[in-house]
Amino acid sequence: MGSTVRPETQGHTDQHDVAGRLLDSAAQLAYDPATEVDWETPLDKRFHGASPEWSTLYGTAYWAEMSEEQRKELTRQEAASVASTGIWFEMILQQMVLRDIYAKDPTDARFQWALTEIAEECRHSIMFARGAEKLGAPAYRPHRVAVELGRAFKTLAFGEAAYAAILVAEEVLDVMQRDWMRDERVVPFVRTINNIHVVEESRHMKFARDETRRRLARAGRVRREVNAFVIAVAAYVIVTSMVNKKVYANAGLDGERALAEARANQHHKAMMRSSCSGLMEFLASCGLLTKPALVFYQRANLI
Repeated sequence: MGSTVRPETQGHTDQHDVAGRLLDSAAQLAYDPATEVDWETPLDKRFHGASPEWSTLYGTAYWAEMSEEQRKELTRQEAASVASTGIWFEMILQQMVLRDIYAKDPTDARFQWALTEIAEECRHSIMFARGAEKLGAPAYRPHRVAVELGRAFKTLAFGEAAYAAILVAEEVLDVMQRDWMRDERVVPFVRTINNIHVVEESRHMKFARDETRRRLARAGRVRREVNAFVIAVAAYVIVTSMVNKKVYANAGLDGERALAEARANQHHKAMMRSSCSGLMEFLASCGLLTKPALVFYQRANLI
């Protein structure tokens, strides 16, 4: 007689298989940014820090008035700000994942994958920090309100709220970084950083999607509604914190005018919406695009 998997053990088997495949992938393809990224060559200011089309001012009247040198400096400052926001959220992510696996079975592949993900995120944070410094940027930090909301979120969020929020942050970065890593106008060391992050984050996104679906499998309507709202608020805070308003003055621009034009920039809003189409489809398939949640996704220009 052929062997069968009992229904009550099927979920555990599937979870183990996903985590096992991710562990195998990490063993076969992982990077050490300390040696993979060219940290020694001085910054070449002939290059952008990110694809110009992703700049918050691209397509505005102000962008048309700027010199090419100003445009390049702005994209370098914006790339550094995105990296700094990435560090902030990666620190939140690491704490949520570590808390989730606390006192669980260390022989479980999911436990071991979670530690592997945390190790990769630690390397990413150091890589982003060194990258921002090399771009000639200061230490950009989110607004104090965002910092305190993040502090509460990392302490209280659990289950699907934690993993779906992780997915939101990673998906938004993933699309823009895929553009930057292929763009020869972007300074080479930033392209390398983006390539490393895209490759390794693809594993993190796979795990976050799997965990979100798994945690929601038995969720009732009230729990789903509450977590949909929490995830949407987290997404809004993350996305609106990506580009610090100080980047404009640091790039030698009129900060007030630049901020006003960036906030009204329909091109950048369209770029953000297109980058999140796959993410929104996933959230919808999980029943997480409720009416209250949609308000925050729309305000963040994610839908």
